[in-house]
Parts: sequence; structure tokens; C-alpha cells
Amino acid sequence: MSLRTERDRGGGAPGRLRKRAAEILAAAASIFARRGYHGASTQDIADVLGIRQASLYYYFESKEAALEAVCASGVEDYALRASRIERGAGSASQKVARLVFQHLAPMAERLEFTQVFLRERRFLPEPARRRIRAIERRYERIIQRVIEQGVAAGEFRTDLDSRMATLALLGLGNSAAVWYGREPGATLERITSNYVDLLVRAFRKGEAPSVHVTH
Repeated sequence: MSLRTERDRGGGAPGRLRKRAAEILAAAASIFARRGYHGASTQDIADVLGIRQASLYYYFESKEAALEAVCASGVEDYALRASRIERGAGSASQKVARLVFQHLAPMAERLEFTQVFLRERRFLPEPARRRIRAIERRYERIIQRVIEQGVAAGEFRTDLDSRMATLALLGLGNSAAVWYGREPGATLERITSNYVDLLVRAFRKGEAPSVHVTH
């Protein structure tokens, strides 16, 4: 489910369409982030945009469609950026660093999209959740392939579990969206630098000591 545009209805200039679509998505993300899916209404979104509630249905079929569009917008962008990193030049460590950077970078301007994706997507109906999950899985597979390339090249530890490493990268990055802006001195640059250092050190050969877990 994507945002309906005036082009879908047979009119509108491309530049104006893109700008209006971005405004509508941002308004929906802002409302869902502040009020939650169940606490928000399409009237709230329309009020932010300064339009009538009825006009909003030209863009969204329902509140569920609005939520899916916000969630899809964020995760699709992650997948596209990650794919470019995977195909680009550089070592596996450099690519992991870029993946961490691009995962955290949206918090500066699109934090509300990330918060909505993390907190509210569970309220989507099952077909919509499957569509979002398919994009999410594509993103995960890209990250996992980069890590596997590092293992195959001898850059990362041979005993590194690429799936667990992928989930660790995503979990660490997603956790920052919960507290970003509330931790004194934790700038986006500082968070990114520390997260890259933690992950790359853990992935590289000879840099992670063995840890035995006992019960």
C-alpha cells in the first residue's frame, strides 16, 4: 500500500506531487509518533496539514493505509541505501560502518518515521504487516551478506554468526531511537562513532576475546 497521489487520479505536476506526498507522510508520522496509532485520527493528520478530513482520503484510503505508508517509507529507504553500500567499493569493515551510519542518519530529520515503524507497525492488519516485513527482510539480508563477505574474505572472525551479527547491528541501531535526544552529549556523530567501533571490533578477527557463559 503506497501513498495515493494526484497522478493516480490523473493529474498534477511531478515536483508538486513529490512535495505534497512528503508533507502528508511527515504529518502522519508526526501524529502517530506523538499519539500512537490508536490515539491518532485522520482528523488529527488533516489538522496538521490545514485541510479538511475528507480531502485526506484522496491520499490515504484509511488510517491503516496512512500507518502502512509511514512504515514502508522508512524501511524501503533503508533497504535502498544498504543495497548501494553492498554494491559499492570498500572493505567489509568500511561497509559495516556505512551501514551503521545510514541506519542512524535518519534520526536527525526523520526520527518520527523510525519511532512509528518500531512502535506502531504491530497494529497493522496481517496483510500489511507481511508487506512491511518483506521489505524489512530484504534489508536484513543485505546486511547479512556484507557480514558474510567479511567472513569469507578473512576480515571478520570465522566463528562469527552472520545472522546474530545482523540482528545485533539492527538492535543496537534501533535502540538509539528510543533514547536519542534525551542523553546529554550523545550527538548523532558520537553515537555513530561508538556503535561502529563496538560492532567492527566485535566482528574482526583477533579483536574479540572468547567469553564462556556459565549458569
